[in-house]
Amino acid sequence: MTRMRTVDAAVRILEIEGATQAFGLPGAAINPFYSAMRAHGGIKHILARHVEGASHMAEGFTRAAAGNIGVCIGTSGPAGTDMITGLYSASADSIPILAITGQAPVAKLHKEDFQAVDITAIAAPVTKMAMTVLEPGQVPGAFAQAFHLMRSGRPGPVLIDLPIDVQLAEIDFDPDSYQPLPVYKPAATRAQAAKAIDMLASSERPLIVAGGGIINADASDLLVELAEVLGVPVVPTLMGWGTIPDDHRLAAGMVGLQTAHRYGNATMLESDFVLGIGNRWANRHTGGLDTYRSGRRFVHVDIEPTQIGRVFAPDFGIVSDAKAALEQFVAIAKERRAADTLPDWRGWVEDCRLRKETMHRKTHFDDVPIKPQRVYEEMNRVFGRDARYVSAIGLSQIAGGQFLQVFKPRNWINCGQAGPLGWTVPAALGVAAADPDATVVGLSGDYDFQFLIEELAVGAQFNLPYVHVLVNNSYLGLIRQAQRNFDMDYCVSLAFDNINSQETDGDVPKGYGVDHLRVVEGLGCKAIQVVEPQDIAPSLARAQQLAREHKVPVVVEVFLEKITNIAMGTEIDNVVEFNDLAESLADAPTAAALLVD
Repeated sequence: MTRMRTVDAAVRILEIEGATQAFGLPGAAINPFYSAMRAHGGIKHILARHVEGASHMAEGFTRAAAGNIGVCIGTSGPAGTDMITGLYSASADSIPILAITGQAPVAKLHKEDFQAVDITAIAAPVTKMAMTVLEPGQVPGAFAQAFHLMRSGRPGPVLIDLPIDVQLAEIDFDPDSYQPLPVYKPAATRAQAAKAIDMLASSERPLIVAGGGIINADASDLLVELAEVLGVPVVPTLMGWGTIPDDHRLAAGMVGLQTAHRYGNATMLESDFVLGIGNRWANRHTGGLDTYRSGRRFVHVDIEPTQIGRVFAPDFGIVSDAKAALEQFVAIAKERRAADTLPDWRGWVEDCRLRKETMHRKTHFDDVPIKPQRVYEEMNRVFGRDARYVSAIGLSQIAGGQFLQVFKPRNWINCGQAGPLGWTVPAALGVAAADPDATVVGLSGDYDFQFLIEELAVGAQFNLPYVHVLVNNSYLGLIRQAQRNFDMDYCVSLAFDNINSQETDGDVPKGYGVDHLRVVEGLGCKAIQVVEPQDIAPSLARAQQLAREHKVPVVVEVFLEKITNIAMGTEIDNVVEFNDLAESLADAPTAAALLVD
């Protein structure tokens, strides 16, 4: 045994558990922990400009780095409360991040000491565990339990609150004998998997709905293998986008009220059986349950027992980690395919393929101001198959879901349920920290971009290059569109004549408000502004070059028409199409046609 401070023990446990990257800021109540990180040196640290930003950076890091858990660290009081939005976002999407906060001394927790707050009570609803460690000897166990909980069952975040006197106390701890606690993941039995395959085999038009649990389990290859062995089309959810490449012959498109494809909705409505794996039947995916469920049976596989039946009772439920279930499904499907006891669904697959080839929304507009659809067409063309897209919320994200193309797991990184504005910039920085060589592309509207814009300075300081596509219509676009139901356009415009901007030939049009170019450059990054549709592609390519050259974020600001309505509806059979539909495949290029070398 070795005598050491509790914080030295905690940092050694982080290293043993495989944590490599932290985001946050030092301060009086957490300085002992920072001194331990400095002494041990095994965990890199990125200084955020806002603690909410640090929590979203940790989210982006975890979502991009399979198996590695992002850590966010802050001082007491407001730092902890600033993290709550990130903890909520991580909890909602089953993302493990570890939040560590400093705290007032134990003896002063009830005396309204400076920046003392009951952060565990505040964080409890959005974490798997929130604990203020009151005894120094509990510190190793608290951190061991944190990693055990984050990785077991449905993944999620944990907060550990450390009073400063607990941090400074000494304990006996032997790092060489420390052993991570076993991770618990429920697994489908062969009998359960066989029953699910029996039900699927009795259907005529089956679908697999692939959720984010498959990505969390790193089981996308198994999902594709199952689809191919069965010969059954796959519908990814928004969080499961990338589990099967968009151009795979069995990829049937996304379903939903907003981030969905016309052909995906049409295929869902034609199906008679759905096998959902690692998904939660989110309301933006299902719409009204009477429409979604009518005429089809459901099997639901989820790692969390209470998720089965939460939204609706399936015909059969299996509590299982997605990878464990898929291993059973693949084995049984292979046996039955070899024995020729599975139906031939090639006619159904061909029907799905025809819908996918013909039911498109138009993207190629030459209008000025630019229509948003054209931006996504050019993004597909320039960024190619390996781009890792990061987006939060709003019309920009919804249009991204309708028009972008994703080909790999963890290449669509999105806060699916919580959708906090401001998420994109810090999350993209977290992704860039996790995968420095990747083509990372952030996607924001102007309001999301302005929420945590100061975090761009983090990218400049720590050389975290990525391209941020900023589609600017000077509106809270999604809220403005929703206000049509109330016949109003109220408090949703961001436009004003900026007295510091001068209009010149080829320059930005007046009335778009914030001069993002000056702000971005003032934060140490690069920016390009686009007003003509033919300039989108070269500007995106130039941004990639600048990001590689200068190792900083590069913002491409595209000025859009101010009023654009993006397709959405109240039911999956009642999505309103506001813009032209593609009349031919020439108007809706396939994934292969859009890619460039």
